Amino acid sequence: MKMSPQDKKLDQMLRSSTLVAGGFMGTDTRSVFVVIEADAAVLDKYGLNAAMVARRMQELTNQAQRGLGTWIDVNGGRLRVMSEEYKGLLVCPWGHPGRYDKRITIVECPEKGQTLTWSDLNIHLIDAHGFFEGKGSAFRIEPELAAAILFHKDPSAEP
Repeated sequence: MKMSPQDKKLDQMLRSSTLVAGGFMGTDTRSVFVVIEADAAVLDKYGLNAAMVARRMQELTNQAQRGLGTWIDVNGGRLRVMSEEYKGLLVCPWGHPGRYDKRITIVECPEKGQTLTWSDLNIHLIDAHGFFEGKGSAFRIEPELAAAILFHKDPSAEP
């Protein structure tokens, strides 16, 4: 896929550490658009899309905030969530005007021993851009793991 000059600029900015330490692409050598397409294909296997994942992440973040930094059981104890807040704001690398709190949400599935961590910016990037970040980035969310934890999809079963 041939990228426009704007696309090349975005791809380069996502690889830099100007906005976040280590960049949004991590060690991933694929273009941002190939990453987005590949992640969408994974979600599609489970009957999911990026908007559904972002909506569920936001629901869990909202529940975690009520715990004021302590664990909260959700889904009848199948999951537990906690959020941690830090000073400062993050901005969207696509140039959207919003600013996102430096909040980290942690979701655990004790039964499976799985954990998923995200920031408020991750929710926006997934919802608005279908972008789960590149492999090797500090806040990469693997779509398969998101499906397993957030929607109780079994990655080993045929979807």
